[in-house]
Amino acid sequence: MTIPGRTAPHPTDTFEFRFSSTPRGARLARRLASHRVHEWGHRYGSEVNDTVSLVVGELAANAVTHGLVPGRDALLRLSRVRGGRLRVEVGDTRGELLPHPSIGLPADAETGRGLILVAALAEEWGAIPREGAPGKTVWATLGVGSA
Repeated sequence: MTIPGRTAPHPTDTFEFRFSSTPRGARLARRLASHRVHEWGHRYGSEVNDTVSLVVGELAANAVTHGLVPGRDALLRLSRVRGGRLRVEVGDTRGELLPHPSIGLPADAETGRGLILVAALAEEWGAIPREGAPGKTVWATLGVGSA
């Protein structure tokens, strides 16, 4: 199935990584995403690399916190797509728990701001049923220009 804006123009424009549904797995997904974006020309410490790292970190943390099914991995997919954009996808196996940004959080709340950050940094974001497996994929499209 081809979804507009989701198909990378060339196989080397896609990176996939299955990670354990643990905080350690989420950190590894964030670090490998940063490395891949660096390899694609957006150097460590650049605005693009930092933004991708933050978005992947938030989505991966949500996947291992709210999408956890013991014994099931999560999936990170990065795709360079047309128009100087990058698509970040994180899939987990809990399809019944759809994400939504928290609105009206108390000032002293320690959680609940991750999707607000993703929404602020991404051109668009959302959730779709996970392809080929039970669960959902939360995705975000970032404008990154050319490296």
